[in-house]
Amino acid sequence: MNRMTAPSTLTLTRPDDWHLHLRDGAALAAVLPHTARQFARAVVMPNLRPPVSTVALALAYRARILAARPTEGPGADFEPLMTLYLTDNTPPDEIRLAREAGIVGLKLYPAGATTHSDAGVTDLRKTWRTLDAMQREGLPLLVHGEVTDPAVDLFDREAVFIDRELIPLRRDFPSLKIVFEHITTREGAQYVLGAEGPIGATVTPQHLLYNRNAIFSGGLQPHFYCLPVLKAEVHRQALVEAATSGSPKFFLGTDSAPHAAHLKEHAGGHAGCYTAFSALELYAEVFEAAGALEHLEGFASFHGADFYSLPRNSGTVTLRREAWTLPESLPFGEAALKPLRGGETLRWQLLDGSRTMAVGLPSDSPLTAA
Repeated sequence: MNRMTAPSTLTLTRPDDWHLHLRDGAALAAVLPHTARQFARAVVMPNLRPPVSTVALALAYRARILAARPTEGPGADFEPLMTLYLTDNTPPDEIRLAREAGIVGLKLYPAGATTHSDAGVTDLRKTWRTLDAMQREGLPLLVHGEVTDPAVDLFDREAVFIDRELIPLRRDFPSLKIVFEHITTREGAQYVLGAEGPIGATVTPQHLLYNRNAIFSGGLQPHFYCLPVLKAEVHRQALVEAATSGSPKFFLGTDSAPHAAHLKEHAGGHAGCYTAFSALELYAEVFEAAGALEHLEGFASFHGADFYSLPRNSGTVTLRREAWTLPESLPFGEAALKPLRGGETLRWQLLDGSRTMAVGLPSDSPLTAA
């Protein structure tokens, strides 16, 4: 149960982010402190170039993440939870090795569905033996749930995926743990809520806060463009109802995806919203508006850990209801990184004395001289 220490503060068991993009190299060094100051752990997505498709590649990536952690203070104990990129040719024998190495799941990207998904699965039937091995070993499948059929409207691709792919998949593999990542529709929320067996869903702050009008308000707004795209208001409302309901099937996953601002703002701008800098504050705003702050701790700190059969964290974080202005941009090497709602006032602020650290970079970062 949430511990309200005062009418204006909220103390939570230290939360986790169950869906995160950290990139690599200098980009990793720039953004990792933003997540580490808030979250004890994060499930790290494997869609690098080349994709993180083997245990050896995942362990090497984990070592680079650990090397980029803050050396002291908030985030120094951050733990990355590694995943593998599922391909048409992922060998079943890799699954046992993955479990033994502490890999927490495999990510299904339908080929062409989102950023760096060109190596993704072209036909789920090609992965049947691997999925069977995952079911036996208890490794979850993390699903980007959209069809890529060009005949299907962009805003319908999640609902069609449920009918065409997810329902048959769960029929054939009833014991396979599945995380329906970054759900965006009423159909997605209703399916997860009513489904039997081991299935959960992550929900992002942008899909809880905004509908698709935000992309076009006052002109094209590229920093609201993500995949899956924002949907109509009826879907946003359904997501809020699901996330704030207290159901253990829904848990925090930011899908925070950093792109240099100029790559977001040019023609053919990249998909992804950067929310890691103020993730907890954004979620608190959603739960407060829904009158459900008592359910924020479960959503942020308990449900995901329980689904992944991992221990809950022991530390705490505290949020205070206090207005502050989110920076318009953040350091990102020689470029700028613009967070979602940059320059706007937020209602909640995380209290841990590290906001200055989060704006900057670790002292040994390759970006500090940029």
